Amino acid sequence: MKATMRMLALAAALMSVSAARLGVVQTEGGQVQGTSHGVGLFRSVDVFKGIPFAGTPGLWEKPKPHPGWDGVLKATEYAERCLQVTLLQTQTRGSLDCLYLNIFVPQGRKLSSNLPVMVYLFGGAFLLGASDDLAVLGDSLYDGKEMAERGNVVVVSANYRVGTLGFLSTGDARVPGNYGLWDQHAAIKWVSRNIAAFGGNPDNVTIFGQSAGAAGVSFQMLSPHNKGLFRRAISQCGVALSPWALQRKPMALAKKIARKVGCYRSDEDLMVACLRMTDPVGLTAAGKVDVLQMLGNGVVMDLLEHAPVVDGDFLPDEPGRLFHNAADVDYVAGVNSMDGHIFAGVDVPSINKKKANTTVEDVRGLLTGLTKEKGTAAVASALSVYSAHWGSVPDPAAVKKTVADIETDFLFLVPTQIALRLHAEHSSGGRTFSYLFNMKTRIPGFPSWAEAEHSEDLQYVFGKPFATPLVYFPRHRDLSRNMIAYWTNFAKTGDPSQGDGKVPVPWPAFTRTRRPFLTINHEMSESSVSYDLREDYVSYWVNRYSGLPSARQ
Repeated sequence: MKATMRMLALAAALMSVSAARLGVVQTEGGQVQGTSHGVGLFRSVDVFKGIPFAGTPGLWEKPKPHPGWDGVLKATEYAERCLQVTLLQTQTRGSLDCLYLNIFVPQGRKLSSNLPVMVYLFGGAFLLGASDDLAVLGDSLYDGKEMAERGNVVVVSANYRVGTLGFLSTGDARVPGNYGLWDQHAAIKWVSRNIAAFGGNPDNVTIFGQSAGAAGVSFQMLSPHNKGLFRRAISQCGVALSPWALQRKPMALAKKIARKVGCYRSDEDLMVACLRMTDPVGLTAAGKVDVLQMLGNGVVMDLLEHAPVVDGDFLPDEPGRLFHNAADVDYVAGVNSMDGHIFAGVDVPSINKKKANTTVEDVRGLLTGLTKEKGTAAVASALSVYSAHWGSVPDPAAVKKTVADIETDFLFLVPTQIALRLHAEHSSGGRTFSYLFNMKTRIPGFPSWAEAEHSEDLQYVFGKPFATPLVYFPRHRDLSRNMIAYWTNFAKTGDPSQGDGKVPVPWPAFTRTRRPFLTINHEMSESSVSYDLREDYVSYWVNRYSGLPSARQ
């Protein structure tokens, strides 16, 4: 046993021997010192956790500069997350002092310099989450060491405000909203100003994110405030056009929150004044999702109320009319093949029950909830499209999968395809790439037809099959290696196929006239490139559905 321990200690020592280390780094706020982690012979990753990129924000105020510090800040622990409700919506956690970021820098024998930079924005429905979230079997899911080392890029992850404190808005100048987006923007600006001291290239920054973080990436691309701050962007399972990504009735939500904390007034100025004097913890708790209110009376999407707004500042117009601001940004966007399944399982629970059938009425009820702005005509037309392949005696599994497909299309896939088309149409140099991630789910207990669930792509992008190898198989490492190569090649060159990361198949660009997409899984070949992803369904939502009159007319 002692001999084994000595061998392990010797191996650990050899892994970081002679690898360069940054040591103390000078930033605009002061000096910081992180830790060095050996990852191979003459290779290491410098890790800096909890560097402030802004001061403690005021209630519903834009982020402000950090005042700085004396001495050397020991950047060795993640900062607290921003104040938010817990996953089970039973209490709150976090801090008002939360605008911090983390940096992962790969090192060889010589100090790295001028490396591409990848800034990650976490997901969580604009309601919860953190830059160090979901630590399972070791480091955080978003730990950047594997991606930094294997892709030879600098990885940055940042906190931002969520929930009531990050996205409440009155829809006017009193509480304009988008504070979480302003926090993301402040982090990106900090990176632009300071990342060179860590070995990163401020002129080659890629932002990437998943779910609400992916929508955040999309909003950052479309905002005129980010001109010149980044060159590339990756949206994984979410865009600004997603129906859950924009709050179109902000005052109604503000009044709902006000009622919960005892601040409702018919005089809106008095109501806002009361809200501003209310305990932030109480305000945060008031923004929780009321699941019981929805059961049997709507769809999950209706619960996702906290979201960005068109404020005339960060977002000066509807997102669909802002793609000219991203004309020179290279863009990758895609979805997981079962992104909507977990939401569909709440809306139509029978799809995940072996002994329960999902009926046509169940499907009709789901469509009624999703398309209520268009009324009954939309339900009938959508049902005819999605049931066309069922036949006269529908296979029960096919009906259940159709429910998941409907939610995937409506919430994720179709908005992403629209965003890709708009980006390609407005491009003046920025390249566009589309993908479908369909690796079989690793979540136990789901039906045999379930493929890639929402957020299952992240473990591969962040290299978890290498960081925790005992819970993965070789095929998972193959997939992770390929995704890291595609993602970091893109960060380096603007083309996922071009760079020093070896990829299994070239990934063609999506253009105004050709719409290829890459299917990403562990068995990739030339046949992984296809065209016109789910075109019949995309065409239905883009053309027939959007052309239907509003139910309010």
